[in-house]
Amino acid sequence: MNSTLEHISKLFQPNPSISARDAKHIWHPLTQHKTSGKMLAIKKAKGVWLTDESGKSYIDGIASWYTSMFGHCHPEIIEAVHHQMQTLDQIVFSGFTHEPAVNLAEALLDILPSNQQKLFFNDNGSTATEIGIKMALQYHHNQGQKRQVMLALEEGFHGDTFGAMSVSGLSVYNGAFEDHFIKVVRIPRPEGHNNAAVLAQLDQLIAKEDIAGFIYEPIVQGAAAMKIYDVKALDEILKRCKKANIICIADEVMTGFGKTGTFFASDQVKTKPDIMCFSKALSAGMVPMGLTSCTKKIYKAFYDNDIAKGLFHGHTYTGNPLACAAATASIKLLKSDAIQKQIVEIAEQHKAFACQIEQHPLVKSVRHLGVIFALDLNIEMSRYGKERNWLFQFFMEQGVFLRPLGQTIYCLPPFVINNNELAKIYASISKALKLLQEKRN
Repeated sequence: MNSTLEHISKLFQPNPSISARDAKHIWHPLTQHKTSGKMLAIKKAKGVWLTDESGKSYIDGIASWYTSMFGHCHPEIIEAVHHQMQTLDQIVFSGFTHEPAVNLAEALLDILPSNQQKLFFNDNGSTATEIGIKMALQYHHNQGQKRQVMLALEEGFHGDTFGAMSVSGLSVYNGAFEDHFIKVVRIPRPEGHNNAAVLAQLDQLIAKEDIAGFIYEPIVQGAAAMKIYDVKALDEILKRCKKANIICIADEVMTGFGKTGTFFASDQVKTKPDIMCFSKALSAGMVPMGLTSCTKKIYKAFYDNDIAKGLFHGHTYTGNPLACAAATASIKLLKSDAIQKQIVEIAEQHKAFACQIEQHPLVKSVRHLGVIFALDLNIEMSRYGKERNWLFQFFMEQGVFLRPLGQTIYCLPPFVINNNELAKIYASISKALKLLQEKRN
């Protein structure tokens, strides 16, 4: 009798929310669960819009960490993945190959700098850079050269696996692991005023250290709060590294696939990298995927009768056919006239908003490149502090998903966003500035 009553009682109890169910079991990234609230449950997404379980909608102003650049659930990408899953879903990529991987290789190499000739498939941004680092270190090892030091830019971010963490300069992510890192030396980001000092420091390090490779985010450092730096100085850094036989690794995980106004940020730099790393927008946010490309010079250092000289790195889902299909479809979209036109239009809108907002008393600086827009507030804020969290919640209340990095408010919208939707993002930023100013008066 009691069990029957309990069963009937449960039937009339409301179903717990997705957020409540989540809180019981799931550990989220970049989250201190003791101080954070419940996670917001998103039930569906289409185009630039996210919809939560209560039915409220939000513009995805950062393309879900720069992945869904063609909008969510794009019909052409869905069709490509749907078609592929009916033929071949998954196969080991060691000893086997398949047409979706070959199609992707051909499509990607068609838009990469011409010196890129070989592709190594992997799973995500961290593994893409991890493999790039391993390629640089083993390149020298295979030739009997003892070069075990990596060179990186200060404030760079390259991922969360150990090699990627080692070369990253944001200690908020790395503190507990630093005793286990490979050796890394760093130079400041060249910003025009400090170029000569940066190049002098580089020359000293090249003379002093046995540097194997230089890893960098070309032109824009994403996790450092969309810091844009000097292209000519970067080109000179790359020239000096190449002269010293230091392998140059462009981390295009964030910058790649149209975000800076060109297919890749490296297209804006004369000296091309030896290795390039990709993920995020590679597969348009549809399926996880990473890729690392390299020149024939790098590949030949591993091509040997000695099996130990091979690159013995692999992932279960390397070259997944569904991810390959999504990535090939996304490259087709990227090359289309419609998307290229939209990239130009977004860049123009960002420029107009920058001119409008840069004189605001709470704005310290404004920068934009391609579809990337960022402003720094004249307010000291910790990266994940109270005021930053207030900004995040304010934007969500306005129906806009932006994710401030400390005092930096940035926007990196999907290419398919329209002018009205962009205007809503700009208006929410302007309103936030107005409220912050009122708080301080």
